[in-house]
Amino acid sequence: MGTLLGAALPVGAQSKEPLIWGGDTDGGFPYVFANPANPEEVIGFEMDLARALADEIGRPIEFKQRTYESLLADLERGDIDIAMNGLEITPKRLKRVAFTRPYYIYQLQLVARADETRFQNLDEAKAKGLVIGTLGATAAAELLEVQNVPFKTYDDQQGPYDDLVQRAIDGVLMDLPIAIYYAAPDPRLKYSQLKPGLKFLGPSFADGYYGIAVRPNDTKLLADLNGGIDRLLDSGKLEEILHKWKLWTPDQYRLYKTVEIVAGGQEMRFGDYLPLLLKGAGVTVLLTLVSFALAVILGLVVAVARMYGPAPVRWLAVGYVEFFRGIPVLLLLYFIYYGIPAIIPGLKLDPFLAAVLGFGLNYGAYEAEIYRAGISSIPRGQWEAAASLGMPAALTFRRIILPQAIRVILPPMTSDLVALFKDTSVVSIIAVVELSKQYQILTKSGGGYLQIGLTTAALYLIMSVPLGYLSRYLEQRWGHKG
Repeated sequence: MGTLLGAALPVGAQSKEPLIWGGDTDGGFPYVFANPANPEEVIGFEMDLARALADEIGRPIEFKQRTYESLLADLERGDIDIAMNGLEITPKRLKRVAFTRPYYIYQLQLVARADETRFQNLDEAKAKGLVIGTLGATAAAELLEVQNVPFKTYDDQQGPYDDLVQRAIDGVLMDLPIAIYYAAPDPRLKYSQLKPGLKFLGPSFADGYYGIAVRPNDTKLLADLNGGIDRLLDSGKLEEILHKWKLWTPDQYRLYKTVEIVAGGQEMRFGDYLPLLLKGAGVTVLLTLVSFALAVILGLVVAVARMYGPAPVRWLAVGYVEFFRGIPVLLLLYFIYYGIPAIIPGLKLDPFLAAVLGFGLNYGAYEAEIYRAGISSIPRGQWEAAASLGMPAALTFRRIILPQAIRVILPPMTSDLVALFKDTSVVSIIAVVELSKQYQILTKSGGGYLQIGLTTAALYLIMSVPLGYLSRYLEQRWGHKG
């Protein structure tokens, strides 16, 4: 369901087909976000702007929830008519879509912890090898890359500030409207997401512009939207909206001037993105193998505890299996990386370690059931025969039962390994840059979806197909002989 704006329009205007506006409410302060007092209501300064624009152009605008990363792709496919979500007008983006005249002039703001004394600007952070967090595929990320400042990208606004508070990174560079709501102690900000213990580091810098993206061939729509923004500027309505959200600055007077940004940026070549994709593929393989090794060890321990432990231990084993099979791995990763450090002050978890723990715990529950099924399939007579020879139970299990159970366990275990290999793509939510995350970064930075997508798919196949062959080889070597 979408949010239809422009209810106050004349009847004739209401009969027009609404414009579909794509935006992302996930952590979108102060752009578009769910009202904390009424989560079904979407609010924000861009929501107010869209409502005012609907009145100006005489056509209703309907908000549709989309992911920020897919906005331009959704626009190009025709799934939405306009994209507005703090989209920065950049030469790279202008090669794909057209933008209206700017409706806001932003700057970048560096934020650090209140007790930070090691650096005062990006040059000092770079010299000391300090890591700055930011949103992926933004002007801030491009600036950090160009200036060779060590940085870490995130999919959401809140993640970098959470990591900054927990000392996982050293600073955050984002657009000033975001920084105001997360790091500026202003009691007038009704929907502030203030993180205590943070401060602005120096003045804001590096001006840029927000615009509404449309398809390049929608010249009539582009003209209508530009006319609407002009009238909102002339009437003072735009200034009123920005004042309401504490975003008006003297720089906004420059909106009345003509701004021209031309398409540009060097085309990304195969040799540019392949090394980055290979690096991401290496992270994917390492994460898969380490996580699965942990899962296999945990699974065996839990299965044995459930089958042969005393009652309290069996109950704990059952609880482990049901709990970790019953919660999404995405939620588990969030809790391990963000929740545990919040509960234990001073604890700092590396994202890769958090990912290994999350996948190990989650897949360990599945491996435990696979082990239990395999061990249970071995006839009871095997135990009795070993006991008649005076063999202790532990030795019987290790030398007789488990080796035979491996033959039953191996096929579903290897299937789980392949599944884990593909599931590693979700670790991007805690800023681990594996293969799929690297693909997202490259495409959002101006790379072609087709060529980079095909290369990424080829790398996944190159890594996953041998896993399938290895699985079949091990099944033939150790499995049941027909």
